[in-house]
Amino acid sequence: MDCFVYVLGCRHKDRTLTYVGWTNDVQRRLAQHNSGKGARSTRGRSWVLLHSESFPSRNEAMSREWHLKRERVFRKKLAQRVK
Repeated sequence: MDCFVYVLGCRHKDRTLTYVGWTNDVQRRLAQHNSGKGARSTRGRSWVLLHSESFPSRNEAMSREWHLKRERVFRKKLAQRVK
Protein backbone atom coordinates (compact mmCIF):
# COMPACT_ATOMS: atom_id res chain seq x y z
CA MET A 1 0.00 0.00 0.00
CA ASP A 2 1.51 3.31 -1.08
CA CYS A 3 1.35 6.24 1.29
CA PHE A 4 1.95 9.82 0.29
CA VAL A 5 3.29 12.93 1.95
CA TYR A 6 1.88 16.14 0.51
CA VAL A 7 2.34 19.88 0.83
CA LEU A 8 -0.62 22.19 0.25
CA GLY A 9 -0.54 25.94 -0.22
CA CYS A 10 -3.01 28.82 -0.18
CA ARG A 11 -2.96 32.61 -0.23
CA HIS A 12 -4.17 34.22 2.98
CA LYS A 13 -4.25 38.02 3.11
CA ASP A 14 -0.68 39.10 2.29
CA ARG A 15 1.12 35.78 2.83
CA THR A 16 1.12 32.18 1.64
CA LEU A 17 0.29 29.37 4.04
CA THR A 18 1.50 25.79 3.69
CA TYR A 19 0.23 22.57 5.21
CA VAL A 20 2.01 19.21 5.34
CA GLY A 21 0.22 15.88 5.79
CA TRP A 22 0.21 12.23 4.79
CA THR A 23 -2.48 10.03 3.24
CA ASN A 24 -3.22 6.99 1.09
CA ASP A 25 -5.08 9.07 -1.53
CA VAL A 26 -3.83 12.59 -2.25
CA GLN A 27 -6.76 13.75 -4.40
CA ARG A 28 -9.36 12.55 -1.87
CA ARG A 29 -7.47 14.29 0.94
CA LEU A 30 -7.16 17.54 -1.01
CA ALA A 31 -10.92 17.45 -1.65
CA GLN A 32 -11.51 16.94 2.09
CA HIS A 33 -9.35 19.94 2.97
CA ASN A 34 -11.14 22.13 0.41
CA SER A 35 -14.60 21.01 1.57
CA GLY A 36 -13.90 21.91 5.20
CA LYS A 37 -13.57 18.32 6.43
CA GLY A 38 -9.77 18.30 6.67
CA ALA A 39 -7.58 19.39 9.54
CA ARG A 40 -8.91 22.28 11.61
CA SER A 41 -6.11 24.59 10.47
CA THR A 42 -7.07 24.09 6.80
CA ARG A 43 -10.79 24.83 7.07
CA GLY A 44 -12.29 27.75 5.21
CA ARG A 45 -9.45 28.09 2.72
CA SER A 46 -8.90 27.04 -0.88
CA TRP A 47 -5.83 24.80 -1.09
CA VAL A 48 -3.71 23.68 -4.04
CA LEU A 49 -1.32 20.75 -4.14
CA LEU A 50 2.28 21.98 -4.27
CA HIS A 51 4.23 18.76 -3.77
CA SER A 52 3.76 15.04 -3.07
CA GLU A 53 6.05 12.08 -2.48
CA SER A 54 5.23 8.36 -2.48
CA PHE A 55 6.44 5.86 0.15
CA PRO A 56 5.95 2.09 0.47
CA SER A 57 4.91 2.24 4.14
CA ARG A 58 2.99 4.41 6.55
CA ASN A 59 5.99 4.72 8.88
CA GLU A 60 8.22 6.07 6.12
CA ALA A 61 5.56 8.58 5.05
CA MET A 62 5.02 9.75 8.62
CA SER A 63 8.77 10.14 9.13
CA ARG A 64 9.07 12.25 5.97
CA GLU A 65 6.07 14.33 7.06
CA TRP A 66 7.82 15.08 10.35
CA HIS A 67 10.95 16.22 8.49
CA LEU A 68 9.04 18.32 5.95
CA LYS A 69 7.22 20.17 8.72
CA ARG A 70 10.62 21.33 9.93
CA GLU A 71 12.07 22.21 6.49
CA ARG A 72 10.90 25.81 6.36
CA VAL A 73 13.20 26.79 3.49
CA PHE A 74 11.82 24.03 1.24
CA ARG A 75 8.22 24.94 2.11
CA LYS A 76 8.93 28.62 1.50
CA LYS A 77 10.25 27.81 -2.00
CA LEU A 78 7.11 25.77 -2.70
CA ALA A 79 4.91 28.60 -1.41
CA GLN A 80 6.28 30.94 -4.09
CA ARG A 81 4.31 28.87 -6.65
CA VAL A 82 0.95 29.93 -5.16
CA LYS A 83 -0.65 32.95 -6.80
